[in-house]
Amino acid sequence: MALALKRENLSWNEIGFQRKGFVSSILKGLLLGSICFAIAYRLELAVLALQGNPAHLEIYISSFSLTGSQIKNTDCVFFVLCVLFNVINVWMEEGVFRGLFIKTLSKTKTFMQANLIAALLFGIWHIIMPIRSYIYGEMSFMAMVLMGIGYIVLAGIMGIKWGFLYRITGNIWVGLGDHLFNNTVATNMLHVVSQRGADELQIVRIMAAQMISFAFVLVIYYYKTVKPKEV
Repeated sequence: MALALKRENLSWNEIGFQRKGFVSSILKGLLLGSICFAIAYRLELAVLALQGNPAHLEIYISSFSLTGSQIKNTDCVFFVLCVLFNVINVWMEEGVFRGLFIKTLSKTKTFMQANLIAALLFGIWHIIMPIRSYIYGEMSFMAMVLMGIGYIVLAGIMGIKWGFLYRITGNIWVGLGDHLFNNTVATNMLHVVSQRGADELQIVRIMAAQMISFAFVLVIYYYKTVKPKEV
C-alpha cells in the first residue's frame, strides 16, 4: 500500500489516516460494532433457546471457519496475537479498499460509483474463504459456489457501509474500528456454545449485525450528505 501511495503521489493523510481525532474515531467504530453485535448475539441465543438448544457465551480464540472451528485457545498470547494480526488486516483492507481505491476511483467517478466498485472488489477478495474450505475438503463444490456468492454479497454490503462511514467522517478510523470489532471479537473471540457445538449460527449472527449496522449508517449517510443537497 505504501508503494501504491508513492506511485499515485498520495499521502496517508489524503486517504483518510489523519492523526487528529483518530482515537475517538476508532472508539466510535468499536461502539457501533459492539451495539449491533450485542443485538445479534441476543437474537442468536434466543433462536437457539426456541429450538430447545440453549446456549451460552464463551471467550476464547479460534480461527475463523465457514464450517465451524473446533480450536480453543485461552492463553494470553493468543489474544494478543489475535488483536495484533487483525489490526494489521483491517489497516490493510480499509486503507486499500476504502482509502486508496475510493480516492483514486473518485477522480473519474462519483463517490457512489467509486464506493460500489471498491465494495465489489472487497467482496471478491473474500471468496478465498470458501475456496480454501473446498480445497481442504470441508465443503462441496456447489457449497463453495453458493458460499462464494453469499460472501461477495455480505462483504460487499459491509464494504459499502464502511465506504459511507469514510465519506461521512472524512477519515478511515470509524470504519476501521467497526471492522476491527467484527473481525476480532465477533469472529475470533466471543463464541456462542450450545449442546450441538460452537458458533453454528455464526454467519447468521454476522449477517444480522451487519444488516442492522448498515441500516443505521445508511440513515446517517442520507441525513449527513444526501438530504442537504436536496434542500
